[in-house]
Amino acid sequence: MSAAETRSGLGGWQAGALGRAVALAEARLLAVAMDDVFGLELLQLGEWGRQRELLRASRTRRQSLIAPACDGGDAPDIIARPAALPIASGTIDAVLLPHCLEIEPDPYAVLREADRVLLGEGHLIVLGFNPWSLWGLRAAASRTGFPPGFSRLLSEGRLRDWLVLLGYEVPAVHRYLYVLPVEPRARAQVRGMRRRGLFNPLPAGGYLLKARKRVYALTPIRPRRRDPRALLGGLVNPSA
Repeated sequence: MSAAETRSGLGGWQAGALGRAVALAEARLLAVAMDDVFGLELLQLGEWGRQRELLRASRTRRQSLIAPACDGGDAPDIIARPAALPIASGTIDAVLLPHCLEIEPDPYAVLREADRVLLGEGHLIVLGFNPWSLWGLRAAASRTGFPPGFSRLLSEGRLRDWLVLLGYEVPAVHRYLYVLPVEPRARAQVRGMRRRGLFNPLPAGGYLLKARKRVYALTPIRPRRRDPRALLGGLVNPSA
């Protein structure tokens, strides 16, 4: 399947009942996760959601969308590949990766690029599907992936390892999608998009991982001043 066909199929899935329910659940989760994210600029990498619903709760002064192309969804502010951002290094306060790492050919390169543009102490928020769930099993079993184009999912543990190597702290992980990967038919199933229900023991189909870029400054150690009395060796100090 070509990239254009994948984007077209994914756009149709997002417009359906299940895609809309997932996006709305993620928007509500992000409203909580971004409650303490401030600054001038937040970037969303990848075209996910409709009418920028994932960015509505952001407290930064500006929000920008960067995507490789526009196929009927929201028009991006900048058309570029997530692995090659036309952004100066160390200028962005927060980066949102909503399922971007799962459809890019080199997810680690995208993560490195997001790290490059982030300021020190900046926030990185990632949405992903859990490969060890019914959602992951359906993605692996489908010829075109599920959602369309999602055939290679990234586990929470592997993503955490990458972030630790890049010097990030991971203070919070929120799991969601405690539902079957089918069209929602009842209100209880829609509620299960965000939290586990009493009669729903399924593993979480998705995760929201929030990380912070740590910058450790080196504190110079001043040389210790020698005691001038040590220069006298074994001489006795004169008395009064």
